[in-house]
Amino acid sequence: MLLDQDSADLTAKDRKYLWHGMSPYNEQTAPMVVAEGQGSWITDVYGKRYLDAMSGLWCVNVGYGREELAKAAYDQLVTMPFYPLTQSHIPAIRLAEKLNEWLEGEYVVFFSNSGSEANETALKIARQYHQQNGDHSRYKFISRYRAYHGNSMGALAATGQAQRKYKYEPLAPGFLHVRPPDSYRRPNGMTVEEFNLLCAGDIEDMIIWEGEETIAGVMMEPVITGGGVIVPHPAYLEEVRKICTKHNVLLIVDEVICGFGRSGRKFGHMNYGVKPDIVTMAKGMTSGYLPLSATAVRKEIYEAFKNTAAYSHFRHVSTFGGTPASCALALKNLEIMERENLVERSRILGERMASEMEQLRDHPLVGDIRSFGFLMGVEVVENKGTKQPLALPAVGKIIAECKEKGLIIGKNGDTVAGFGNVLTFSPPLSSTDEDLDFIVRTFKEVMKNQ
Repeated sequence: MLLDQDSADLTAKDRKYLWHGMSPYNEQTAPMVVAEGQGSWITDVYGKRYLDAMSGLWCVNVGYGREELAKAAYDQLVTMPFYPLTQSHIPAIRLAEKLNEWLEGEYVVFFSNSGSEANETALKIARQYHQQNGDHSRYKFISRYRAYHGNSMGALAATGQAQRKYKYEPLAPGFLHVRPPDSYRRPNGMTVEEFNLLCAGDIEDMIIWEGEETIAGVMMEPVITGGGVIVPHPAYLEEVRKICTKHNVLLIVDEVICGFGRSGRKFGHMNYGVKPDIVTMAKGMTSGYLPLSATAVRKEIYEAFKNTAAYSHFRHVSTFGGTPASCALALKNLEIMERENLVERSRILGERMASEMEQLRDHPLVGDIRSFGFLMGVEVVENKGTKQPLALPAVGKIIAECKEKGLIIGKNGDTVAGFGNVLTFSPPLSSTDEDLDFIVRTFKEVMKNQ
């Protein structure tokens, strides 16, 4: 453990040299400097332990401190540290094969470094695919308000969060948005299924209004995660799949957070029985231990790129995308998940967390509780009748009090003005029963005092 003076010195240097994402400047607030992690727990430089109920940033699915993962990366680094995928290497081939097994279909895989890059890659592939099929006017994409798809100029354009875009616009053209299936805020007198089918119908209306011949794809997470944990009715994604097929529009499913067991299935879309045309993934693929993402393209779509005409190949490259060490580590990560049955563990833990948190539904500040596998959002409101979102200072107070008690939770920050009121939970899938007891007990204690 560091001495207090050493820890204070690190904090001062952090303020001097590091620029933190998503953090407004505040001279009075010191960042938490994390020194180590084990299982679901992290320890800061002052020796205080916290249960990380956000898995870092929705990603440390197998938990911290896995020496197997470090060794897999080390062994690959000393064997062959780097070669670009303009050619090939063994770990990338094996990982692409393994991803096909997990996806339960036939896909060709393009590797990148982050979820943003995976989505950016998908957008380019979709546009070029239509071009090479003779549909030269198909360039637009439809996504949902409140959804997040990345921070690059195309992926951010697909994002439906105004606060993320402010001061960065104009972004890439050709991106359209429809309302999300937020069943908590559906019109009075309408069932959840009816409302969700209405929201799916918004997508078809948009396709028709914009001109079917101009729409390249629909991009969506199975569940809107960082935008508020908005979980659709099962009929919603089924209907979206039908609409996309009917209008020759590609369905791009963003599994960056929902993938790799988070939903209680290998991938989130599998809960809804649909087959995407393109699947993007990152985060849980390596459990955050090294950067890696992938864009998996249905075999039939890849076939359109197999010709010798000028400019028909995919002219896209990522220097570090799919590096040997990242691919080797990802293979070991998936091996651990299979060996420890963490996909099923996610389902079991998620069901238990949902059951035990349900007792909070009567709390005067709790408007709704939504879960999807081992992922949960608790929407807090000023008034249960009007559903007015709880003010940000009060939301921040809940998060701060959880942290003071050793529990790290999140919220849907910098998304849509007035709607940063959903508290989020995404613990490691390897969490113990005792870890979950601590999460539930601590959160209930904090809420009791609100």
